[in-house]
Amino acid sequence: MCGIAGQIKLNGQVQEKSILAMTAAIRHRGPEGDGIYLNTSKTVGLGHRRLSFLDLTEAGKQPMTNEDGSLWITYNGEVYNYIELRDELEKHGHQFHSHTDTEVILHGYEEWGTEVLHKLKGMFAFGIWNEKKQELFLARDRFGIKPLYYYNQNENFVFASELKAIKANTEVATTLDFTSFADFFVYRYLPSPKSIWKEVKKLPPAHFLLLKSTGECKIKK
Repeated sequence: MCGIAGQIKLNGQVQEKSILAMTAAIRHRGPEGDGIYLNTSKTVGLGHRRLSFLDLTEAGKQPMTNEDGSLWITYNGEVYNYIELRDELEKHGHQFHSHTDTEVILHGYEEWGTEVLHKLKGMFAFGIWNEKKQELFLARDRFGIKPLYYYNQNENFVFASELKAIKANTEVATTLDFTSFADFFVYRYLPSPKSIWKEVKKLPPAHFLLLKSTGECKIKK
């Protein structure tokens, strides 16, 4: 497994130390390496903890970008049909610089947009920042095997693989959700989109989220 994290500030700048604190909190998910990305305006920060699997070289490091640096991805999971998708994308003219399924998702989004989700067979949670559109694309696999949480308060959007990473960001303020507390004792888990914190939600399985720089946020199945 790997760990992903990110922050989008609709008013203000993302601090590098905040992204580093988030990835440090989930070091156990990827002890073999880490990386961060901040866009030029510092309104967007992405972080990653790496557990090397398909491509053990530096070419597989995340966050990963496309050829012109307009798209950036932080990803956790495994796409089982990535070789077939890579062959298809190469026929469309896409060039690859690694042997990862991460890059296949990135170029797949570049080619098909959010429809890339219909192509993917596997378990995944990822965030893609589109610098040209000024838009964040978050997605979670059909069964929700890979976790994905987000916080969206006061023009501050934060996401991560685990709650502890979100809590590590000092700009996040949370309060206990007592209905979730009760749910846990009834169901022995918290149904999506709830988390133990009122302000933090789980992206439900088989859903994706689009966040624009204007603050508009849409969640679709």
